[in-house]
Amino acid sequence: MKNVTITLEEKVAHWARVRAAEMDMSLSRLVGEILKEKMHQEESYLTVRQKYLSLGVRALKGADQKYPSRETLHER
Repeated sequence: MKNVTITLEEKVAHWARVRAAEMDMSLSRLVGEILKEKMHQEESYLTVRQKYLSLGVRALKGADQKYPSRETLHER
């Protein structure tokens, strides 16, 4: 574990202290859990993004087909 010092706006610090107390955990643990969750979200996004980009280009229509007209696409 690594100790760090952070600076928060008073309103944010108050909210965080109350939230940590509601969850019966320390403020330090709450901030650590929030940052860990954010890290996992970003890692998941990057993994899915890379998988999507690795699929390559796909044709939207066959070589002998025409794109549908705007009117056809937007018929109601």
